[in-house]
Amino acid sequence: MPGVARIFTLNLGSQAISVADFRPQSGGGLVLRDYKRRDLAIENPGEPIRHAQITATIREILNELGIKSARVNYAVAGQSVFARFVKLPSVEEEKIDRIIAFEAQQNVPFPIDEVVWDYQLVGGGADEQLQVVLVAIKSDLLEGINAAVEAAGLRPTVIGVANMALYNAFRYNYSDVTDSSLVVDIGARTTNLLFIEPGKIFSRSVPIGGSSITTALAREFNEPFAAAETRKRESGFVSLGGAYADPADVDIARMSKIIRSTMTRLHAEIMRSISHYRSQQQGKAPTRIYLCGGSSGMPYMREFFQEKLQVPIEFFNPVRNVAIANEADARQIARSAHLLGELVGLGLRAVASCPMELNLRPASVIRAHEVERRRPFLIGAAACVIAALLGWSVFYMHAAGVLSAVKEQVDAKVATLRGFQTRIDGIRKEATTLDGVASPLLEAVSARSFWPQLLEDLNARLPKENIWITELIPLSNGKPVIGAVTARPGAAAPAAEPAATPTTGARAAGGRAQGGPAIDGLLIRGLYLWNARQQEVVVDYFKNLVGSPFFKIDPKNQQLAIKPTMPNNNEWAFPYELQLDLKQPLALP
Repeated sequence: MPGVARIFTLNLGSQAISVADFRPQSGGGLVLRDYKRRDLAIENPGEPIRHAQITATIREILNELGIKSARVNYAVAGQSVFARFVKLPSVEEEKIDRIIAFEAQQNVPFPIDEVVWDYQLVGGGADEQLQVVLVAIKSDLLEGINAAVEAAGLRPTVIGVANMALYNAFRYNYSDVTDSSLVVDIGARTTNLLFIEPGKIFSRSVPIGGSSITTALAREFNEPFAAAETRKRESGFVSLGGAYADPADVDIARMSKIIRSTMTRLHAEIMRSISHYRSQQQGKAPTRIYLCGGSSGMPYMREFFQEKLQVPIEFFNPVRNVAIANEADARQIARSAHLLGELVGLGLRAVASCPMELNLRPASVIRAHEVERRRPFLIGAAACVIAALLGWSVFYMHAAGVLSAVKEQVDAKVATLRGFQTRIDGIRKEATTLDGVASPLLEAVSARSFWPQLLEDLNARLPKENIWITELIPLSNGKPVIGAVTARPGAAAPAAEPAATPTTGARAAGGRAQGGPAIDGLLIRGLYLWNARQQEVVVDYFKNLVGSPFFKIDPKNQQLAIKPTMPNNNEWAFPYELQLDLKQPLALP
């Protein structure tokens, strides 16, 4: 159906990578359109898959599907993930997250800030214990896997765990099964056991799988791991034992017995796991077993477990309730049905609510999802900004046209007024010339009032008794200016202001005399009578002069202004001196 969204799922096994292409079906189902699987070349069973090999294999599959980039739900192998099933006491809903976070710190065998973890409630309620599934994976391991997936052109949406995706597929396809069931997923390096009951799940990984068989064959036949893997794929089967005759080929007979021996070990682990599930998890013994995984397709595998476990054994069919598209290769899908469980479970995450919705997103994926979530708002904001800019551009274009018309009118008026400006400039120059001629005369007239105002201020601040002034000496740089008081003070003094502000004339004179010789201080000499306070009357006079507009006096430093004298009992009057600085110097004539 053209235009319908596609759902891509990816299963990263330890020795194989598979991709499925689904489309959603009305009612929340899935339609399988295509399926591809590639085995990885492994030289050593303990060798980790190289990220470059993952990227190259995924690109190869995507090229076959005609895809360059797409969103994907993928699952990491169960042996890469730490899983723990925890029972918690019944608590209020708002406390569940905190309790589970504490349990994660206690149960995960790595520092909690070095892992990506998630949890899922799978049972329990208000009056009974909570059943919680905790899963965690090392952050650096997950980031490396995710980088390899993204390098192939895929953008992760959900990152699940293989066995939990298998659980979702089982619940979807076998919803009618109410008895206790066991799903045996025989992979390359591990076998995942899923115990499933209504409202209950338990998972356990056993370190026995297809690679265990290949390793035993390589040791038995003294050949490389890759050669033993080829031998197993071409002619390997599980020996039936008992009265059954061995094959005519001696090597094949030896190989079948080695495979049976390895599967016997796996059977022992399955029995131990069933006992553990019944005793520790209070579960029921499985009444039916479903086989799946890459190694479960080996000939006589089903018959072997039927003989050992004595319960009905069948192959798990994850496409039981999944529609197959017309363009899909139905025969290949039928042959590979036992390998599609994880892919179907991941696809269901995109179309329905699943019983297991774990999502191990690393920090890089969380950031990408957050940016994608905000993208519509950012696009809307950008559109608003662009619309605003367009509106302002239209406004300014209109305003520019209006401004141009007004400018033409103003320019015409300015041209008329320029003639008047020329005439005004001539008159202004003439007035400036006349001001230069009149200024000295005005200054001379104004300066006449400076010294009378100064003397009046000195007299007004003089204490009423026991002290008087006998001599005033103008100073220049601390030296007396002979005759400065009587010699044409008006000619040298600055223009005076009205009587209320006598310092203005001094400021003007100081400005004119800047840089030349000037009267910058005044030496006051006088006498004070013998009295009870003695020289304190001089100090009183000094304090009164602090507020004078004519002198620059530091009230905290009397020693600079008052020349000390030593009164005695033989004199009736004693001299004093005050050396004061003028705030504005007076130019010397």
